[in-house]
Amino acid sequence: MCALTIAVVGTRITRVVDQLADRTGIGEAAAGAVLLGGATSLGGSVLSVTAALHGHAELAISNAVGGIAVQTFFLSMADIVYRRANLEHAAASVPNLMQNALLISLLALILLTPYLPDVTIWGIHPVTPLLFGFYIYGLRLVQSASEKPMWRPSQTRETRQDTPEDTSRMPALPRLWGEFLGLAVILGIAGWALEPAATTIATQANLGQTVVGVMLTAVSTSIPELVTSIAAVRRGALTLAVGGIIGGNAFDTLFMAASDLGYREGSIYHAIPDDSTFWLALTLVMSGILMMGMIRRERHGIGKIGAESVAIIALYGLGVVILFAG
Repeated sequence: MCALTIAVVGTRITRVVDQLADRTGIGEAAAGAVLLGGATSLGGSVLSVTAALHGHAELAISNAVGGIAVQTFFLSMADIVYRRANLEHAAASVPNLMQNALLISLLALILLTPYLPDVTIWGIHPVTPLLFGFYIYGLRLVQSASEKPMWRPSQTRETRQDTPEDTSRMPALPRLWGEFLGLAVILGIAGWALEPAATTIATQANLGQTVVGVMLTAVSTSIPELVTSIAAVRRGALTLAVGGIIGGNAFDTLFMAASDLGYREGSIYHAIPDDSTFWLALTLVMSGILMMGMIRRERHGIGKIGAESVAIIALYGLGVVILFAG
């Protein structure tokens, strides 16, 4: 029921964010990263923090890293839906490249932290405020790159520009903000209700919390990203589709920082199990391949699906096999 609620609400919120991007003039890349990425990630963030508060560090961590991995996989699914050309080619933009660079930096910092001293202040590791600060600074760089880019991708027949729709036919701005906030609250409540169900499933089905986090909660709370990216592609909002996934992934790294605030047994980074470390490293590789795809900008690839998308699908499938084999 929670997963179904997240899917339905996530579908609706895409259209609202697309209209807010045009109404406010912030652009689809920024709206996808901040508004769409943040809102659709609320369910997952609430779940991770709730799990951390209850002392379930493994579930909180695996839900965070599993969500980033599956959302990158979902972007490859959106590439399959967009049959005109390779999605990485059509949606190439400086803000999306900056977002992906921010994501890679944040993931690398999380992967590095367990090798730093296990020191906490009031139960909070020093890397936690650093993650928040780095994310905010990164968003400023993304916005600057959007407003005053120092270089631009070459325009081709397959490139789709962020073209605002006719705002006179859209609902009023206060109504759009009200609907956006209402839908975001529903997503957060669904994530809060999903945590006890996931914990019970892990216990009674005799499954590890990493398996439940990566394959159940991460997928369930990431359904909006799949639905919204495909819906955005079908609407022709390619920059929004890619920006929503990458921006959501960058926001999802803050799950770890927020979970560290809720985890009262020490540094949550030093409680990262080996399986989650593997998924962190795998997600870094997937994100790097995605970024190379946006820079390379292959036109058609394998049956109009980018070679990078094929590689990401293969890597995610390999990760699932290794997870269950272990």
